[in-house]
Amino acid sequence: MEQDRPDVLKRRREWFEDQIDLEPERLIFIDETWASTNMARRYGRAGKGERLRAGIPFGHWKTTTFVAGLRLDGIVAPMVIDAPINGRSFRTYVEKVLIPELRSGDIVIMDNLGSHKAPIIRQMIEAAGASLLYLPPYSPDFNPIENAFSKIKAMLRKASERTIDRLWSAIGQIIDTIMLISTEK
Repeated sequence: MEQDRPDVLKRRREWFEDQIDLEPERLIFIDETWASTNMARRYGRAGKGERLRAGIPFGHWKTTTFVAGLRLDGIVAPMVIDAPINGRSFRTYVEKVLIPELRSGDIVIMDNLGSHKAPIIRQMIEAAGASLLYLPPYSPDFNPIENAFSKIKAMLRKASERTIDRLWSAIGQIIDTIMLISTEK
């Protein structure tokens, strides 16, 4: 397993030790995930001796990309695109969606995806008064937005939307619900 390699273990340990000096309210964890029109619940319940029956789509479906940030107080800078993430779309995300949400002194943290590492990404973030850190390799467990995405996907499976428009609408409603819950805490 990659996380067990000595070089990766060293980088993960160094990353963890460096976190002591970071102010949690300044951190914004960025990542992307997918959502699809064929998402369905993975588990269900039926009465004793009864078989659970539920429709699951077969055939053509559409996959979309959801990009967002996670602060201590909730999700920020969400964006949905009708394509896989690439350098151009990630640059647009940073420029048009993330930068307006940044405050001076913020620390943006993301994984090592190629589109995240273009020099222009760092330049735009630093020009906004924030700094940029990259997670150590093979360390999705260090990115708390992964947990948020897991919950969002569970809610999307429950919604089982079958068109892109309805899927995007469901994503928006879920984000609004999460934000409402975070502001109440």
